[in-house]
Amino acid sequence: MASDEPTNNLLLSERIRIALADDITSGDLLPGQALDEQQIGDRFGASRTPVREALRQLAAANLVEIRPRRGAIVAGFTADRIVEMFEVSAEIEAMCVRLAAWRMTPLERSRLALLHAQSEAMVASNDIDAYDRLNWEFHRTIYLGTHNSFLAEQASALRDRMAAFRRTQLRESGRPVLSRCEHGKILDAVMRSDGEEAARCMRAHMFNASAALDRLTAKRESSSEN
Repeated sequence: MASDEPTNNLLLSERIRIALADDITSGDLLPGQALDEQQIGDRFGASRTPVREALRQLAAANLVEIRPRRGAIVAGFTADRIVEMFEVSAEIEAMCVRLAAWRMTPLERSRLALLHAQSEAMVASNDIDAYDRLNWEFHRTIYLGTHNSFLAEQASALRDRMAAFRRTQLRESGRPVLSRCEHGKILDAVMRSDGEEAARCMRAHMFNASAALDRLTAKRESSSEN
Protein backbone atom coordinates (compact mmCIF):
# COMPACT_ATOMS: atom_id res chain seq x y z
CA MET A 1 0.00 0.00 0.00
CA ALA A 2 1.28 3.46 -0.83
CA SER A 3 2.21 5.68 2.09
CA ASP A 4 2.30 9.43 2.45
CA GLU A 5 6.08 9.55 2.77
CA PRO A 6 8.29 12.39 1.53
CA THR A 7 9.38 11.82 -2.05
CA ASN A 8 11.59 14.35 -3.82
CA ASN A 9 11.22 16.53 -0.72
CA LEU A 10 7.43 16.63 -1.06
CA LEU A 11 4.73 14.66 0.69
CA LEU A 12 2.61 12.50 -1.58
CA SER A 13 -0.45 14.59 -0.71
CA GLU A 14 1.46 17.71 -1.75
CA ARG A 15 2.49 16.19 -5.07
CA ILE A 16 -1.13 15.23 -5.74
CA ARG A 17 -2.30 18.74 -4.82
CA ILE A 18 0.22 20.39 -7.13
CA ALA A 19 -0.59 18.08 -10.04
CA LEU A 20 -4.35 18.57 -9.70
CA ALA A 21 -3.93 22.32 -9.28
CA ASP A 22 -1.91 22.42 -12.50
CA ASP A 23 -4.62 20.42 -14.28
CA ILE A 24 -7.33 22.79 -13.03
CA THR A 25 -5.57 26.07 -13.82
CA SER A 26 -4.44 24.81 -17.24
CA GLY A 27 -7.98 23.78 -18.17
CA ASP A 28 -7.29 20.05 -18.35
CA LEU A 29 -9.88 19.68 -15.58
CA LEU A 30 -12.97 21.81 -16.19
CA PRO A 31 -15.33 23.54 -13.72
CA GLY A 32 -17.99 21.12 -12.50
CA GLN A 33 -15.93 18.04 -13.38
CA ALA A 34 -16.08 15.32 -10.73
CA LEU A 35 -12.88 14.32 -8.94
CA ASP A 36 -13.06 10.63 -8.13
CA GLU A 37 -10.88 9.71 -5.14
CA GLN A 38 -10.28 6.16 -6.37
CA GLN A 39 -9.20 7.29 -9.84
CA ILE A 40 -6.89 9.92 -8.39
CA GLY A 41 -5.42 7.35 -6.00
CA ASP A 42 -4.79 4.93 -8.88
CA ARG A 43 -3.11 7.69 -10.88
CA PHE A 44 -0.62 8.44 -8.13
CA GLY A 45 -0.40 5.03 -6.50
CA ALA A 46 -1.83 6.49 -3.33
CA SER A 47 -4.32 5.52 -0.66
CA ARG A 48 -7.37 7.69 -0.08
CA THR A 49 -5.79 9.50 2.89
CA PRO A 50 -3.29 11.63 0.88
CA VAL A 51 -5.88 12.09 -1.88
CA ARG A 52 -8.40 13.49 0.60
CA GLU A 53 -5.78 15.76 2.14
CA ALA A 54 -4.89 17.10 -1.32
CA LEU A 55 -8.55 17.75 -2.09
CA ARG A 56 -9.00 19.47 1.26
CA GLN A 57 -6.10 21.82 0.48
CA LEU A 58 -7.49 22.52 -2.99
CA ALA A 59 -10.87 23.32 -1.44
CA ALA A 60 -9.17 25.77 0.93
CA ALA A 61 -7.70 27.48 -2.14
CA ASN A 62 -11.19 27.57 -3.75
CA LEU A 63 -10.07 25.37 -6.65
CA VAL A 64 -12.26 22.46 -5.56
CA GLU A 65 -15.74 22.27 -4.06
CA ILE A 66 -16.34 19.38 -1.66
CA ARG A 67 -20.03 18.46 -1.50
CA PRO A 68 -21.25 16.39 1.46
CA ARG A 69 -22.01 12.80 0.43
CA ARG A 70 -21.53 13.67 -3.26
CA GLY A 71 -17.76 14.02 -3.51
CA ALA A 72 -15.54 16.75 -4.92
CA ILE A 73 -15.83 18.73 -8.13
CA VAL A 74 -13.68 21.36 -9.81
CA ALA A 75 -14.83 24.79 -8.67
CA GLY A 76 -15.82 27.47 -11.13
CA PHE A 77 -13.70 30.59 -11.54
CA THR A 78 -13.59 33.31 -14.17
CA ALA A 79 -10.74 35.14 -15.87
CA ASP A 80 -12.02 38.40 -14.36
CA ARG A 81 -11.88 36.91 -10.87
CA ILE A 82 -8.27 35.82 -11.37
CA VAL A 83 -7.30 39.30 -12.60
CA GLU A 84 -8.95 40.83 -9.53
CA MET A 85 -6.95 38.50 -7.27
CA PHE A 86 -3.70 39.49 -8.99
CA GLU A 87 -4.58 43.18 -8.59
CA VAL A 88 -5.08 42.80 -4.86
CA SER A 89 -1.98 40.65 -4.55
CA ALA A 90 0.10 43.24 -6.42
CA GLU A 91 -0.80 45.93 -3.89
CA ILE A 92 -0.17 43.72 -0.87
CA GLU A 93 3.15 42.51 -2.26
CA ALA A 94 4.12 46.10 -3.04
CA MET A 95 3.29 47.14 0.52
CA CYS A 96 5.38 44.27 1.84
CA VAL A 97 8.47 45.01 -0.21
CA ARG A 98 8.26 48.75 0.54
CA LEU A 99 8.42 48.05 4.27
CA ALA A 100 11.00 45.30 3.82
CA ALA A 101 13.30 47.65 1.89
CA TRP A 102 13.28 49.97 4.91
CA ARG A 103 13.26 47.39 7.70
CA MET A 104 15.20 44.30 6.62
CA THR A 105 18.28 43.45 8.64
CA PRO A 106 21.62 42.87 6.86
CA LEU A 107 21.19 39.12 7.43
CA GLU A 108 17.72 39.15 5.84
CA ARG A 109 19.01 41.08 2.86
CA SER A 110 21.82 38.57 2.47
CA ARG A 111 19.32 35.70 2.49
CA LEU A 112 17.24 37.39 -0.20
CA ALA A 113 20.34 37.86 -2.34
CA LEU A 114 21.35 34.22 -1.80
CA LEU A 115 17.95 32.95 -2.88
CA HIS A 116 18.15 35.05 -6.03
CA ALA A 117 21.61 33.67 -6.80
CA GLN A 118 20.44 30.09 -6.26
CA SER A 119 17.58 30.58 -8.72
CA GLU A 120 19.97 31.10 -11.63
CA ALA A 121 20.74 27.38 -12.05
CA MET A 122 17.04 26.46 -11.75
CA VAL A 123 16.08 28.86 -14.53
CA ALA A 124 18.99 27.73 -16.70
CA SER A 125 17.85 24.10 -16.40
CA ASN A 126 14.15 25.09 -16.79
CA ASP A 127 13.33 23.34 -13.50
CA ILE A 128 9.91 24.92 -12.98
CA ASP A 129 9.14 22.95 -9.82
CA ALA A 130 12.38 23.98 -8.10
CA TYR A 131 12.04 27.60 -9.21
CA ASP A 132 8.44 27.72 -8.03
CA ARG A 133 9.49 26.57 -4.54
CA LEU A 134 12.38 29.03 -4.42
CA ASN A 135 10.11 31.79 -5.75
CA TRP A 136 7.85 31.18 -2.75
CA GLU A 137 10.85 31.46 -0.41
CA PHE A 138 11.96 34.69 -2.09
CA HIS A 139 8.58 36.31 -1.49
CA ARG A 140 8.26 34.81 1.99
CA THR A 141 11.62 36.33 2.94
CA ILE A 142 10.24 39.71 1.88
CA TYR A 143 7.09 39.17 3.97
CA LEU A 144 9.18 38.38 7.05
CA GLY A 145 11.39 41.37 6.30
CA THR A 146 8.44 43.71 6.86
CA HIS A 147 8.67 42.95 10.59
CA ASN A 148 4.89 43.27 10.58
CA SER A 149 3.49 39.86 11.50
CA PHE A 150 -0.10 40.72 10.58
CA LEU A 151 0.85 41.89 7.10
CA ALA A 152 3.08 38.84 6.62
CA GLU A 153 0.20 36.54 7.59
CA GLN A 154 -2.21 38.22 5.17
CA ALA A 155 0.30 38.16 2.31
CA SER A 156 1.07 34.48 2.92
CA ALA A 157 -2.62 33.57 3.06
CA LEU A 158 -3.35 35.30 -0.24
CA ARG A 159 -0.30 33.75 -1.86
CA ASP A 160 -1.42 30.28 -0.73
CA ARG A 161 -4.84 30.92 -2.26
CA MET A 162 -3.26 32.01 -5.54
CA ALA A 163 -0.41 29.50 -5.55
CA ALA A 164 -1.75 27.39 -8.43
CA PHE A 165 -2.25 30.40 -10.70
CA ARG A 166 1.14 31.87 -9.84
CA ARG A 167 2.74 28.51 -10.54
CA THR A 168 0.96 28.01 -13.86
CA GLN A 169 2.12 31.35 -15.30
CA LEU A 170 5.71 30.11 -14.97
CA ARG A 171 4.94 27.56 -17.68
CA GLU A 172 4.72 30.22 -20.37
CA SER A 173 7.79 29.95 -22.58
CA GLY A 174 10.50 32.29 -21.33
CA ARG A 175 8.57 33.38 -18.23
CA PRO A 176 11.02 31.96 -15.63
CA VAL A 177 13.85 33.98 -17.20
CA LEU A 178 11.78 37.16 -17.09
CA SER A 179 10.53 36.41 -13.58
CA ARG A 180 14.10 36.07 -12.31
CA CYS A 181 15.07 39.31 -14.05
CA GLU A 182 12.17 41.05 -12.30
CA HIS A 183 13.33 39.58 -8.98
CA GLY A 184 16.74 41.07 -9.66
CA LYS A 185 15.28 44.56 -10.01
CA ILE A 186 13.31 44.10 -6.80
CA LEU A 187 16.45 42.89 -5.01
CA ASP A 188 18.51 45.86 -6.24
CA ALA A 189 15.94 48.30 -4.87
CA VAL A 190 15.76 46.47 -1.54
CA MET A 191 19.54 46.52 -1.22
CA ARG A 192 19.47 50.31 -1.74
CA SER A 193 16.64 50.62 0.83
CA ASP A 194 14.57 52.28 -1.89
CA GLY A 195 11.10 51.28 -0.78
CA GLU A 196 9.20 53.19 -3.46
CA GLU A 197 11.23 51.72 -6.31
CA ALA A 198 10.96 48.24 -4.79
CA ALA A 199 7.16 48.62 -4.64
CA ARG A 200 7.03 49.81 -8.26
CA CYS A 201 9.11 46.83 -9.40
CA MET A 202 6.95 44.44 -7.41
CA ARG A 203 3.73 45.75 -8.94
CA ALA A 204 5.23 45.32 -12.40
CA HIS A 205 6.33 41.80 -11.47
CA MET A 206 2.83 40.82 -10.38
CA PHE A 207 1.10 42.36 -13.39
CA ASN A 208 3.58 40.62 -15.70
CA ALA A 209 2.72 37.32 -14.01
CA SER A 210 -0.99 37.99 -14.50
CA ALA A 211 -0.45 38.83 -18.17
CA ALA A 212 1.60 35.68 -18.69
CA LEU A 213 -1.18 33.57 -17.21
CA ASP A 214 -3.74 35.32 -19.42
CA ARG A 215 -1.69 34.68 -22.56
CA LEU A 216 -1.08 31.06 -21.62
CA THR A 217 -4.78 30.47 -20.94
CA ALA A 218 -5.84 32.14 -24.20
CA LYS A 219 -3.34 30.07 -26.17
CA ARG A 220 -4.59 26.82 -24.67
CA GLU A 221 -8.22 27.77 -25.28
CA SER A 222 -7.39 28.57 -28.89
CA SER A 223 -5.62 25.23 -29.34
CA SER A 224 -8.59 23.31 -27.91
CA GLU A 225 -10.97 25.01 -30.36
CA ASN A 226 -8.86 24.09 -33.39
